[in-house]
Amino acid sequence: MGDKLTIERNGDIAIVALDNPEKMNALTLSMWRDLGAAMKKLSDDDSIRCVILRGAGTKAFAAGADIGEFAALRSNREQARAYAEITTAAMDAIEHCRHPVVAMIHGVCVGGGLEIASLCDIRICGESSRFGAPVGQLGLTMSYAELGALIRLAGRAVAMEIVLEGRIFDAREALAKGLTSRVVADDAVEEEAIATARRIARGAPLVARWHKAASNRLTRSPALSVEEIESAFDCFDTEDFRIGAEAFNAKQKPVFEGK
Repeated sequence: MGDKLTIERNGDIAIVALDNPEKMNALTLSMWRDLGAAMKKLSDDDSIRCVILRGAGTKAFAAGADIGEFAALRSNREQARAYAEITTAAMDAIEHCRHPVVAMIHGVCVGGGLEIASLCDIRICGESSRFGAPVGQLGLTMSYAELGALIRLAGRAVAMEIVLEGRIFDAREALAKGLTSRVVADDAVEEEAIATARRIARGAPLVARWHKAASNRLTRSPALSVEEIESAFDCFDTEDFRIGAEAFNAKQKPVFEGK
């Protein structure tokens, strides 16, 4: 079987690849399961400062779920419910990963691939990348949790256009819709995504995690409790704040320790 998940380490950056290139990196159920487990494990690893999600090769980030499995694994309500437990767990693990997650998008990014990318914190794509979610052409609803993530990212109007029309559109339109953070030349996608992760990794890791957690919380509701407001001052008691302040005053680059 060619369907699998691969994980590489590049210093304090983890690179997770959806590896099913014969099917445009469509995710089999085992890949969904492995993706959820991998993201949870990486989230718990304090030595990591950024995670990159990508598809194997340069033809696709991911073409969604592997439809070839549906007859055996997703052909009725009960099977679909069991299947969704695994896909939802994977999506939750991406969204709630403590570390920033960068999507490195080559080529096709549709259906479940778009849903995965929408849960990443930064999305870098190539000029020939294509986006969309033609689930209506399969007679399927997008899972409501995943639709919610798309709405949070790009707004209700864009999400409705995507799921109702089922149209595939290009990278420039995706950028205009807020679905991608940056469009670069196709042969520069990997370099730019890694450079983005490197810039993140050079920052204070505790601060990056706090910013991500706070952003997730504020997306749900802008009303914060007293305890949540107070937690914004926790950074002043860290060694990284001392390191950053001293480096700034000395006109040097800080080397943060994550403490």
